[in-house]
Amino acid sequence: MRKAVSVLLGIAICGAILFGATFGQSPAVKTETDIVYGKVGDTELKLDLAMPSKEDGPFPAIVCVHGGGWKGGSYKDMAQTIRALAAEGFVAISVQYRLTPRRGTAPSGLKARWPAQIEDCKCAVRWLRAHADKYKVDKDRIGAVGYSAGGHLVLLLGLTTREDGLEGNGDLTPEAAKESSRVQCVVDFFGPTDLTTGDWEKPVEPLLLDLLDGPLSDKREDYKKASPITYVRKDKNNPPILIFHGTEDNIVRYNQSTKLVAALKEVDADVTLVTMQGDGHGWAGQKLTDSIKQTVDFFKKHLMAR
Repeated sequence: MRKAVSVLLGIAICGAILFGATFGQSPAVKTETDIVYGKVGDTELKLDLAMPSKEDGPFPAIVCVHGGGWKGGSYKDMAQTIRALAAEGFVAISVQYRLTPRRGTAPSGLKARWPAQIEDCKCAVRWLRAHADKYKVDKDRIGAVGYSAGGHLVLLLGLTTREDGLEGNGDLTPEAAKESSRVQCVVDFFGPTDLTTGDWEKPVEPLLLDLLDGPLSDKREDYKKASPITYVRKDKNNPPILIFHGTEDNIVRYNQSTKLVAALKEVDADVTLVTMQGDGHGWAGQKLTDSIKQTVDFFKKHLMAR
């Protein structure tokens, strides 16, 4: 389990750092850190925000969600990512979400079982819309990007609706609670899409046991509800989705993405899979630079073009 967490977290940090290195840092960017966007009991949930400082807006926004097997990682890992996106003309936030406690231990504070993780991400989207005027956000143009476990969560942001029962109740104000948690487009880097397969690589199985507090055989319905593929439906407006996945991924298998893509195409959704031939759970160098450029271009196409 520790190996899986360290690998997932390492990939997320690598992507975040190279994202900043690829697109540079602009002095025309301002940031705010540790903003409290929600509260569950006595536990405050925080985010960091970066935005263009010289233009008038309103700007499209991007919600960034870190990886780490739902057990590790931090919203601080995406610090360079949100600054790089702000330099490209977006308001970008990096979201703290509650992490999974070890199975058999009591959740407390920033440790919580599923569906706390997606509830927190949805709360952050609603907060962003509720504060659109303050941060010059166009609330009708919000995208999301995530790595690994973060990819899983942003897919759920794009595919689920309020009626699916994953909204949570961490909003700070009634005004925020009324806002939508849906996003208009999604970029997923090798996120799990169908948790019911039962054929996971060994390092991942303990992560799922902790996330859902039990095995698939006992909690099939919970595993299904936690799977983005469950929410692919023809009678709804699926957002454009861009997916990156390596064919030799030994953490989240490549077929997790191909299965979701097939389901989305069956309902005529706008989905693109970028296959990283021969790569594993992440990649570096020019390949990563190219992936990040494709990500930015995708967001500009779907959030900036009119």
